[in-house]
Amino acid sequence: MTTFLWVIFPYLCLTSFVVGHYWRYRYDKFGWTTRSSQLYEDRLLRIGSPLFHFGMLGVLAGHIIGLVIPQVWTDALGLSRHAYHVLALVAGIPAGIAAVAGLLILIYRRRMTGPVFSATTNNDKAMYAVLGAVILLGIWNTIAGSWLQFGGEYNYRDGVSPYFRSIFTFQPKAELMADAPLGFQLHALFAFLLFAMWPFTRLVHVFSAPIGYLTRPYVVYRSRDVRPGAGVGTRAPNPGWERSAR
Repeated sequence: MTTFLWVIFPYLCLTSFVVGHYWRYRYDKFGWTTRSSQLYEDRLLRIGSPLFHFGMLGVLAGHIIGLVIPQVWTDALGLSRHAYHVLALVAGIPAGIAAVAGLLILIYRRRMTGPVFSATTNNDKAMYAVLGAVILLGIWNTIAGSWLQFGGEYNYRDGVSPYFRSIFTFQPKAELMADAPLGFQLHALFAFLLFAMWPFTRLVHVFSAPIGYLTRPYVVYRSRDVRPGAGVGTRAPNPGWERSAR
């Protein structure tokens, strides 16, 4: 069971993540969208969407620091384990609360707005359930993860983080996750499941950031000339810039 949960299952999920995105982009480009519902309701969306997205950016930054950066690096910078834990609480809890609040608003909006609810698929419902479980378990681990049910302190950077990095070196250290508290195990399993579902849900829009918008040229809008006694647009436009009328 340890081998299945922490070796086979993670690689199956990550394979689904990679291959699924390739398949979706190759055969379903027109479906690569969030299926925006702003047309049906705007007030709650303006509140819930920024809360959720900015909260998730903070959560993602915390995971990158906690899982990708080895503890010896932060130790070398003089950041003690206690100071790191306090920093994680101070920065992570507000980000997690913002993400949860935004998600609840978006779910409420989706359920209570008729046209939006009608456009909600079973994939959407499953994705919201798994995503909510991942976020809530992450908050629980951040708050209570320092104290095991049996007493003592658990430092996930000694167990979960090396395991996470070992997956990408193809030398998974399953025993590290087998010894982790139940809350961290559930958080990891739901996260892997979310990665497996990712390509087949609206979450694909994460990889559609409009980077080209930063470098594209300006769009110049010009109104048509209206002259007394003449119709709109009767004069052919001259190329280049024209002197402004005085």
